[in-house]
Amino acid sequence: MVFRKPPDGGWGWVIVVVSFFTQFLCYGSPLAVGVLYLEWLDAFGEGKGKTAWVGSLANGIGLLASPVCSICVSSFGARPVAIFSGFMVAGGLMMSSFAPNIYFLYVSYGIVVGLGCGLLYTATVTITCQYFDKRRGLALGLISTGSSVGLFIYAALQRELIELYGLDGCLLIVGALSLNILACGSLMRPLESSSSPPPEKTCADKVPDQYFVYHEKEKTVEENISILEKGYIDEKCVNNVPDCKQESILNKNVSSSINVNEKDTYKKKVVEQTNFCKQLAKRKWQLYLTYWKETMVLFKNKVFSALFVAILLFDIGGFPPSLLMEDVARSANISEDDYYMPLISIIGIMTTVGKLILGILADFKWVNTLYLYVTTLLMTGVALFAIPFAKSYLTLAMLSGILGFLTGNWSIFPYVTTKTVGIEKLTHAYGILMFFAGLGNSLGPPIVGWFYDWTQEYDTAFYFSGFCVLLGGFLLLLAALPCWNACTSQSSKLPPNTYSYKVASNA
Repeated sequence: MVFRKPPDGGWGWVIVVVSFFTQFLCYGSPLAVGVLYLEWLDAFGEGKGKTAWVGSLANGIGLLASPVCSICVSSFGARPVAIFSGFMVAGGLMMSSFAPNIYFLYVSYGIVVGLGCGLLYTATVTITCQYFDKRRGLALGLISTGSSVGLFIYAALQRELIELYGLDGCLLIVGALSLNILACGSLMRPLESSSSPPPEKTCADKVPDQYFVYHEKEKTVEENISILEKGYIDEKCVNNVPDCKQESILNKNVSSSINVNEKDTYKKKVVEQTNFCKQLAKRKWQLYLTYWKETMVLFKNKVFSALFVAILLFDIGGFPPSLLMEDVARSANISEDDYYMPLISIIGIMTTVGKLILGILADFKWVNTLYLYVTTLLMTGVALFAIPFAKSYLTLAMLSGILGFLTGNWSIFPYVTTKTVGIEKLTHAYGILMFFAGLGNSLGPPIVGWFYDWTQEYDTAFYFSGFCVLLGGFLLLLAALPCWNACTSQSSKLPPNTYSYKVASNA
C-alpha cells in the first residue's frame, strides 16, 4: 500500500497524544522496576545478578523481538497490534502479583510484559513516522517522553502502593491501569492511501511476474489429466487388485461420456490451480530471499553497521543505572533522611527534558543528528566513569540527572535511522537495530549485578559500563567521518533515499 504524503498535523497530533499515553502506561512500571527490584531482593533472597534478569528481560525482550514486532505491525497495522499488546501488558503485570519465585517473574514480568511493550513501541513509532515528515523529530520527541514521564511517576507511585497494599497489590493496581492502553490503541487510525484502490486482480495476476522463476516447460492439459487419472487408478489397484482392470474399463467409459467442453473446462481449472499454487510457493520463498538481501544491503552501509554496534554497547552500559541506582545508593550507606526524591524519578524527569530538547534540536537544519547522537554517547560514558566517585545523595542525584538527560537520545534515534536508510526501509532497519538494543538491555543489568556479586562493590561494574559506551561512541564517530563517506561513495552505491552523513551536511 502506498500512503499519501504525511500531513504533519491534523489527526497526527491525536496520534502523538495517544502514543504518548501508550508509552506512559506500558513503560512506566518496567522502567521504574528499580523500586520493585529492591522488594524482590528481600522477598526471594536471590543474588543481585539473578534478580536483575527480571527487569532486564522486561526492557530487553521487546527489543530483541523487534524484527517480529515490525512484521506484526506491517502485516496487521498499528491499531490491532496496540490493542492486543495492551492485554499482554496488563495480564503480565497482574500475573506477576501471584509469582511464587523469581523464575515465574522471568516469564510473567520479563517475557509477557516485555514483549507487549516491544509491540507497543514499534506500533507508536511506525504510525508517528507515517503521519509526520518535517516535524518528525518533534513528534518522536513528544511520544518518547511518555515513557520518561511514566518512569518519573511510577517510581513514586509504586513505592507508595507497596507501602499501602504490599508488592502484590501494587502489581495488581498497576496492571489495571495498563488496560487504558486499549482506549489509546483504538484511536490509532491508519493513514489513508493516496489514490483510489486499483481494480481487482484475478488469481493469476495476484502473483507478480518477477516471482515466476520457474523456466521449465509446463505440461499440457492432456498430460495433467492423464496423471490424475493414472494416480486414481493406481490407488484403486493397490487397494483392490482383482477389480483393477474392471475399474480401468469403467473409468474409460465414464470419461468418454463427458462432454468435450466440460472436460476442457475441467482441465483448464486443474492446470490453473496447480500453477497458482506453484507460483504462490515461489513468491513466499522469493520474499524471504528479498528480506535477507535487503538486510545485507543495509549492513554494507558503514554508518548503519557502526550504529548497531553503538546501540548494543550503549544499552549494555547505559541502561543499568536506571535499574540499579537505588541499590547503588543503599550500598553507599546513604541515609534515608537525605533522600529527598527517588533517584529513579530524577532519571525519569531529566530523560523527559532530554528527549524534548534533543528532539527539537534534531529538527534544525544546521544540526547533524548523527554527531549529536555521538556526543550523547561520549558524555554518557564519562558520566558512568564518575559514578564510583559519588558517595553522597547530592552527587548521585546530579549524575542521575545527567544520565537521564543523555538517555533522552532515544528520541532522535529513530530520526537518525530514518535519515540513514530512508523512510521506506525504516521498519526493516529499525527492527534490526532494536534487536541489538534489546540484547544490550537484557545483558547490561545482570552483568553489573554479577560484578557486584563477585566484588561486593559497584566500582568495577560501572568502569566496565563506561568503557562499553565510550567504545560504541568512538566507533560510530569513526564511521561517520567524511573520509569514510568518500570511500563508501566510490566502492558501493547506497540504496535510494539514503542519507549520507558529512561534516557540512544538514540533518
